[in-house]
Amino acid sequence: MKVAFCGNDNASAYDISAGVLKNVCFVDALNLVPHVFLLFITFPILFIGWGSQSSKVQIHHNTWLHFPGHNLRWILTFTLLFVHVCEIAEGIVSDAQMKSRHLHLFLPAMMGFVAATTAIVYYHNIETSNFPKLLLALFLYWIMAFVTKTIKLVRYCEDGVPLSQLRFCITGIMVILYGLLMAVEINVIRVRRYVFFMNPQKVKPPEDLQDLGVRFLQPFVNLLSKATYWWMNTLIISAHKKPIDLKAIGKLPIAMRALTNYVCLKEAYEEQKKKVANQPNQIPSIWLAMYRAFGRPILLSSTFRYLADLLGFAGPLCISGIVQSFQNTSQNATNTTGKSKETSNSYLSSQDFLGNVYVLAVLLFLALILQRTFLQASYYVTIETGINLRGALLAMIYNKILRLSTSNLSMGEMTLGQINNLVAIETNQLMWFLFLCPNLWAMPVQIIMGVILLYNLLGVSALVGAAVIVLLAPIQYFIATKLAEAQKSTLDYSTERLKKTNEILKGIKLLKLYAWEHIFCTSVEETRTKELISLKTFALYTSLSIFMNAAIPIAAVLATFVTYEYQNETTLQPAQAFASLSLFHILVTPLFLLSTVVRFAVKAIISVQKLNEFFISDEIGDDSWRSAESSVTYESCKKHTGLHTKAINRKQPLRHQLDSYEQPLRRQPRPLEIDDIAIKVTNGYFSWGSGLATLSNINIRIPTGQMTMIVGQVGCGKSSLLLAILGEMQTLEGKVHWNNRNRYSVAYAAQKPWLLNATVEENIIFGSPFNKQRYKAVTDACSLQPDIDLLPFGDQTEIGERGINLSGGQRQRICVARALYQNTNIVFLDDPFSALDIHLSDHLMQEGILKFLQEDKRTLILVTHKLQYLPHADWIIAMKDGYVLREGTLKDIQTKDVELYEHWKTLMNRQDQELEKDMETDQTTLERKTLRRAMYPRESKAQLEDEDEEEEEEEDDDDNMSTVMRLRTKMPWKTCWRYLTSGGFFLLFLMIFSKLLKHSVIVAIDYWLARWTSMENGNKTGDSIDPQRSNKSYHVAVFSMLCGAGIVLCLITSLTVEWMGLTAAKNLHHNLLNKIILGPIRFFDTTPLGLILNRFSADTNIIDQHIPPTLESLTRSTLLCLSAIGMISYATPWFLVALVPLGVAFYFIQKYFRVASKDLQELDDSTQLPLLCHFSETAEGLTTIRAFRHEARFKQHMLELTDTNNIAYLFLSAANRWLEVRTDYLGACIVLTAAVTSITHGSDSGLLGLGLLYALTITNYLNWVVRNLADLEVQMGAVKKVNSFLTMESENYEGTMDPSQVPKDWPQEGEIKIEDLCVRYENNLKPVLKHVKAYIKPGQKVGICGRTGSGKSSLSLAFFRMVDIFDGKIVIDGIDICKLPLHTLRSRLSIILQDPILFSGSIRFNLDPECKCTDDRLWEALEIAQLKNMVKSLPGGLDAVVTEGGENFSVGQRQLFCLARAFVRKSSILIMDEATASIDMATENILQKVVMTAFVDRTVVTIAHRVHTILTADLVIVMKRGNILENDTPENLLSREDGIFASFVRADM
Repeated sequence: MKVAFCGNDNASAYDISAGVLKNVCFVDALNLVPHVFLLFITFPILFIGWGSQSSKVQIHHNTWLHFPGHNLRWILTFTLLFVHVCEIAEGIVSDAQMKSRHLHLFLPAMMGFVAATTAIVYYHNIETSNFPKLLLALFLYWIMAFVTKTIKLVRYCEDGVPLSQLRFCITGIMVILYGLLMAVEINVIRVRRYVFFMNPQKVKPPEDLQDLGVRFLQPFVNLLSKATYWWMNTLIISAHKKPIDLKAIGKLPIAMRALTNYVCLKEAYEEQKKKVANQPNQIPSIWLAMYRAFGRPILLSSTFRYLADLLGFAGPLCISGIVQSFQNTSQNATNTTGKSKETSNSYLSSQDFLGNVYVLAVLLFLALILQRTFLQASYYVTIETGINLRGALLAMIYNKILRLSTSNLSMGEMTLGQINNLVAIETNQLMWFLFLCPNLWAMPVQIIMGVILLYNLLGVSALVGAAVIVLLAPIQYFIATKLAEAQKSTLDYSTERLKKTNEILKGIKLLKLYAWEHIFCTSVEETRTKELISLKTFALYTSLSIFMNAAIPIAAVLATFVTYEYQNETTLQPAQAFASLSLFHILVTPLFLLSTVVRFAVKAIISVQKLNEFFISDEIGDDSWRSAESSVTYESCKKHTGLHTKAINRKQPLRHQLDSYEQPLRRQPRPLEIDDIAIKVTNGYFSWGSGLATLSNINIRIPTGQMTMIVGQVGCGKSSLLLAILGEMQTLEGKVHWNNRNRYSVAYAAQKPWLLNATVEENIIFGSPFNKQRYKAVTDACSLQPDIDLLPFGDQTEIGERGINLSGGQRQRICVARALYQNTNIVFLDDPFSALDIHLSDHLMQEGILKFLQEDKRTLILVTHKLQYLPHADWIIAMKDGYVLREGTLKDIQTKDVELYEHWKTLMNRQDQELEKDMETDQTTLERKTLRRAMYPRESKAQLEDEDEEEEEEEDDDDNMSTVMRLRTKMPWKTCWRYLTSGGFFLLFLMIFSKLLKHSVIVAIDYWLARWTSMENGNKTGDSIDPQRSNKSYHVAVFSMLCGAGIVLCLITSLTVEWMGLTAAKNLHHNLLNKIILGPIRFFDTTPLGLILNRFSADTNIIDQHIPPTLESLTRSTLLCLSAIGMISYATPWFLVALVPLGVAFYFIQKYFRVASKDLQELDDSTQLPLLCHFSETAEGLTTIRAFRHEARFKQHMLELTDTNNIAYLFLSAANRWLEVRTDYLGACIVLTAAVTSITHGSDSGLLGLGLLYALTITNYLNWVVRNLADLEVQMGAVKKVNSFLTMESENYEGTMDPSQVPKDWPQEGEIKIEDLCVRYENNLKPVLKHVKAYIKPGQKVGICGRTGSGKSSLSLAFFRMVDIFDGKIVIDGIDICKLPLHTLRSRLSIILQDPILFSGSIRFNLDPECKCTDDRLWEALEIAQLKNMVKSLPGGLDAVVTEGGENFSVGQRQLFCLARAFVRKSSILIMDEATASIDMATENILQKVVMTAFVDRTVVTIAHRVHTILTADLVIVMKRGNILENDTPENLLSREDGIFASFVRADM
């Protein structure tokens, strides 16, 4: 066939006799002109521009400077492109009906399509380089195109082409579009004035883009990039080269920052407040405030959602159309051979046009693309709004916390737990509700539309199917509520299990030494069993919910089609069948989601109630008090000048000192000016919010630049007075006056020390500038330097909740240091000496308070119980029961109130005696010791150096980037396999088998439907009706059986997956627990406790609850996709060819996404913790923050933390959108290829429908495959961590002897021979004991001493084989202990450890967990340990409760319990490992006495911390560096003048 522009079948085509414009073909040719013009002008500019673009470094902010009408232009261009596609299609379809080719029908349209594409590319480039002058070309193009199209339209009108003709409509729409684009162009000229005007307008890019830190570009890119998340590509691909960190994701844009949104929400909330201001019992509505602040984006998102849902129905309709017309063409092919082709200028009606199969296929493709784009846009907008709302709420909560009245917190109206819940739970609930809320109004519309369409297709029987779905939906809701309940009970059990596990790990050394691991292990296992039972119900409901989701559509389809068959005379058509199947798929999703959404809505309502309560709770009074009211005239009062600081003479008792201060020491009083009073309280009545005055009739003055002491009994209101002055209490009446010159900030150290989660240095500096000299002076004054030196990173070590735990004294000294370091005129110290021992208190008093503070002439108010410091005070306030007893100098009180003065003297007397006792025990060194022990377990010191070297070597290997990247992109298949097999092979096989079977059955159902509908339509020609009836019942029967089988299999598979997950979880936890409990003690010394606990908490939780559903979802979506691809390929094998490029694209998308998603998820998790900690920290340290006046700094920090967390979450959700848009477009391509191949090569209309139906389901499941893969990869990390512990070596519990060979009462005598003993902690470490020889006779009392690290403790551990004995042996009563089974050995010896360890439970359980002894025996043990009377007085006696760690007993009592415990076990050998190190003198004396009397016939080995404890021993062994240096009776050793023992004793005296 020859090709000609106007076709060569019509001679009049080139005839222009009637006038040039009358010729249609000429008008079409005229339409080519503007397009060609544009291409000629723009191509050179584009190529020149692109060539130079490499030289123009991508300037961050220049990009995305939008010209006016930017979005409108993109939308119009897309519409134009769509209309061009229609025009091309119409032309081609019309041309197919001609005798010869008529190029003029579609060529101009094709050129128009190219030109429109060029126009938008050209525009984008001009916009990014900000060169508007070049837009003139586009302006000219729009004018020309508009004119030529108008000519064409006028021509059609003259010819009288009716409106029903498609070509006329298309031309009309084109004219409108070109006109609008022209208007947009004119608007750009009007606003930017780049041409026709003298002075073009200068524009600056938005502030965010000038800031290179902003990497989140969604708000600034062009529309196409916004819709497809194209700008994310760089980030996601870069994740392959190096992990994404906080720097890579940058800052939040200004509009999304917490502060911006906070201001927005706050204003809306204040408006609501004003509204209800005069109605007393109404509270302001947070809902309305939220709507005010964030209503618009939600409306936008809902609009997108509606558009997407409506477009979603295009799928079923197109399927129906395609199958119908395919069926018609195949039937008509036989009848329509004789029809002739029509002559020129045939106009198509829209009806004919939409009847074309290929047109429908393309329409389906475009509808899918649009629907998915709108859906993702809707998701994105809601998520962004949700994040903004959360940021705003967090800021509001934080501001409220900073203003909460202290009484609210201390009186328990608002506990810290509630505040933490508000932050962690309620805000997230609201955020999630916002994510899901468009569903609330979109779903009903979707359901109603679906039902109407179904009714149109199938009539009444459709309503039956819909009824099945609607009736089963409430069950979903019921299951959802049950799930929440099950989860709650699981949580309770797992908390209990964790508490027990934590106790085991803390006391693991004791448990091993006493051979009690198994008792405690079983107790954990019991709790775990309960937890598993509740997990089972959880799993059951989960699987039911999955089952419902899968079974409802099958049931609905079955009900519908069977009803249809028996109710209608006509048979079911393939077109109806597959369209309705597709509709059922659409209907199920909203119904399944509806239950979730309703649940979230209920939760959100509760959350809002809680927030309301919180926002209207009491606040502290106004801050006006701190800005001094200078109007008040102060009465002058005598100034009391400071005493000369004089060292306190320790030897001379305080009462003499008090008297010896003589009057002459004082300077002459001079008349007082106003400035001499810093703070003055007149007639003050203060309460803690109860309305009752805690402090009454307070009239005090605090002199400037001097030290005021507040003294009084416990609970007389000293601390309250400080807080009242600071404005933390409610003022009932009276006033607090502050002097003018005092700065707004007050340094304050609270009674209960409060630390930040930060470094030591940050805790002390607390936001002030760093001054090295001052810092050094302060740390010295508080004697912090020795403690800092112990910390692993000095003063850069993190302390606080998440950091290293310090003891009470250390914490308190840091808080005092903070108060001293601040450069404020006034310092409040609330009982700073309470947790300090006497040396430290003195040092602090002398160096810190008397020297450091007085030098700076700072005003100090000190609350204290230590009366010996009274002589230093310039002014004393004595309090009693909430009022001031006396005020004045010590001299005043001595003269005026003799009684009180005497009372103080007697008290001091008592303190003196305590002092003498105290001098012996030195608490601080103890604290430092425990800190050192916590920081570096003794043996690991040597190992630290070795490990550093190893690590360095490892790091060098890792420089090889490619290997790391390979690891980052690889799925952890090995771990997955380990996980699957830990559930048992039978279950694994069952799961795989049932899954495959279920999916085969589901495919079979649909295939049967295809067979049935096509068969019956082929049957039409048959004459007899009877076979058809029987045929019908046969088809229905098979269909029903298949559906029934499908439903049953759905249940079975969902149950097997959950069951397998549970078994795996059970086995993994069981193995982990047993492995860890039997691990060598060295493992616990080198592995941090938190790390082990994490395996039992977070990781176990993931394995229990998260992996099974992910696995289920992953297998389901993968198999659905595979079965769909298989089905389409079966219908049209040609599809496989098109599948290859799509498969490659899919592989790369998932590969890149998984890596990026993992990083972003980790970032999101790691940024959440600091935020929550900051909130709880602030709530705890409220008074301190407010006293320091640091609210603004803390707010700033909170906003930064919130923004950091939000940006991570935003990027995570943007990455999810990136993935979903891409997989959805892939799915749309699959649909298009499936449609085109099956139309071209297909034979059977049933199979065609089936192929299309499956192609449509693929689009829904592709992104789930990738997201579940990514989730599973992250979750498998937990399995990997647990597995890493499972490879650890256990202690060797088996001995060479059989337990039955060991005599029942061994060791009877208690004779110990140590022969050539060599011991090391691990076989790759140096030995700690070298060739030790010793002999201990039965019943001897032996003391072992030596410096730290000399091997004393290692020797004691060797008796229990806790360390590796690699040479020599220990023989006890003739048996070599290396041959004994460990359990036997350890259960026959007793030990008292240095740190007393008690477990939560009863006293009986602590003394005898194995429950072997009688009560009498236990009472006897308690009597020996001098505890009997105390235990008797407790409620329950032996069954009295011991709290966790024995916190309800003092350290001394705990140590005595340990003694009783050792006595209960009637062993003839007792080992005491520095047992007296952490107790006071009294308890130590008891211990010594007991050892001498009760253990008279037993062998006792004491490892001594203080030498004087072993002076009475029968034998003393002195050790040094793992060798025995001296071994003799103490008398003999003392007689050697130059002996080591003698020098020890001299040093200890």
